[in-house]
Amino acid sequence: MTAMESVQVRGQEVNAFRPGLFQGRTVLVSGATSGIGLAIAQGFAALDAHVVATGSSQAKLDALNADRTLKGIRFARLDVRNHDDILRFVAEMDALDVLVNAAGVARPADEYRDDVFREVIDVNLTAAMRLSMAARSRLEKSKGTVINVASMLSYIADVEVPAYCASKTGILGLTRSLAHAFGMAGVRVNAIAPGYHRTNMTRPLWEDPPSASKIAARSALKRWGEVDDLVGAVLFLASPASAFITGTTLPVDGGYATGV
Repeated sequence: MTAMESVQVRGQEVNAFRPGLFQGRTVLVSGATSGIGLAIAQGFAALDAHVVATGSSQAKLDALNADRTLKGIRFARLDVRNHDDILRFVAEMDALDVLVNAAGVARPADEYRDDVFREVIDVNLTAAMRLSMAARSRLEKSKGTVINVASMLSYIADVEVPAYCASKTGILGLTRSLAHAFGMAGVRVNAIAPGYHRTNMTRPLWEDPPSASKIAARSALKRWGEVDDLVGAVLFLASPASAFITGTTLPVDGGYATGV
């Protein structure tokens, strides 16, 4: 089979890769019960990876595990704020080849409160460190890779979400540091920086016509991103095609952050 043959599961973001590319590989995706994390989990599963997708809502997890269309994915509960839970969870895994740190929250207008600021930093930034360190020995054994989810707000400001901006900016530094800490063992660490994509988190914006139009106009591609637009970038960073890429962050924002 050629690299351009279609797997006929998702859109062009998966079709660009060889079917079975991740067969025999185990992928752990945090924050994967909806939105970006779920799309990434589906992308890996479509290329035959064994995917473990985590979230904090047991009701969501039960519903997703019962969905027979989500083949190749096991949904499991994990509190990314709890260090001991993470250690136990990773220790119970037989193998690990790819870790995707996609867990994230935003609390618009509330993030200037000390308790909320700390909560957002904990989930968005510290949890990525916890999971990466817990997974390190398994990733070293498999010569695996870590992919963090940053944001275009790693580069530009949003006055409504100071903690989100700070945490996603921190992901850039964490990615670079972990790349050098893990690199001698052959483990690569990279990140993607999504822009404005249609998710539940951005729903208030894309459901408001003036806001939606303003955002699309600043993008070089004059449209909003979909969650599927992020999948190909993650698959690339986890694939042999990126074997000499580490410590970098790939913007996937349609050119928004460089717009005027």
